[in-house]
Amino acid sequence: MSTFTRVILFTDTDGRARFREEALALDGGSPAARLSVLLPASGLVLRESPVGFRSDFHCTDAPQWLIVLRGRMEIGLQDGTSRVFGPGEHFYSADTLPDGATFDANVHGHRSRQLGDELLVTAFVKI
Repeated sequence: MSTFTRVILFTDTDGRARFREEALALDGGSPAARLSVLLPASGLVLRESPVGFRSDFHCTDAPQWLIVLRGRMEIGLQDGTSRVFGPGEHFYSADTLPDGATFDANVHGHRSRQLGDELLVTAFVKI
């Protein structure tokens, strides 16, 4: 059976953002075009970030897919780890602020930045 690897940015039980990977079955469609089950989505937002863009630590307001269309993006976590995503790469951003928590930039969330000399163009598929 074919699978699609979904990279997930999530909030762990200690309130910190982490990455994990999960296999989604591609068990529908035909042998020439394997499909997953229908996944929910409510809208699409496109964003262009200039060369030099970087954010402060923040949490995702609501779960969403992020797909890099052009350029390169680095996602950095509080523990110092980071991952770089280029054109065609994606992650499922679900690192929301834990219920009842007050945002603490030393504990919660992730930061992002554009890498290289090309604009960063991303698509956010809202859930």
